[in-house]
Amino acid sequence: MRALALVCSLNASPTPSSSHRLAEQVMAELGSHGVTGETVRVADHSVLPGVAQDMGEGDDWPALREKVLASDILVLATPIWLGHPSSVCQRVLERLNADTSETGDDGLPLMYGKVGVVAVVGNEDGAHKVSADAFQGLNDVGFTLAAGAATYWVGEAMHGTDYQDLEETPEAVAGTTRALAANAAHLARLLSATPYPAG
Repeated sequence: MRALALVCSLNASPTPSSSHRLAEQVMAELGSHGVTGETVRVADHSVLPGVAQDMGEGDDWPALREKVLASDILVLATPIWLGHPSSVCQRVLERLNADTSETGDDGLPLMYGKVGVVAVVGNEDGAHKVSADAFQGLNDVGFTLAAGAATYWVGEAMHGTDYQDLEETPEAVAGTTRALAANAAHLARLLSATPYPAG
């Protein structure tokens, strides 16, 4: 099993990122279930706006799309901004939308059989709303959602502490992340062994 974490921080590397930290924790937990993969910060790449697989010169999405296609599990990690997923996360969902009409040899959409999970961080309320937005987008393009498919940390409103600033991961977050990874790996293996019926 392979996983890809797309970190939708507004900041490019090497700027520290709470979304990146939580994504790497999810990937570490997936690793404990025999899942390999990589974490990619989307802001390090030029992902042009649009709803096509390739927007032409200067568009880095086609290479990222190949990584998505090669993965069994997609981890979408986003901060909360103004109560919504980041604009980078929205752009990823828009670019994934280009594949809704693409099918494989089995006649099924390309993302069928892939598992989607979400990691959310922020200093304001809204983790459930942001997860719901991401879930709907992922499911619309064909991803299957595992039970407990979101992990999140939300700090106090109007305070400056970020997830990356915490000395220790709260057990509630760590436990949720462990469950997410176990369920996602289990579901990915089930879907690999017993795919959806051919279209």
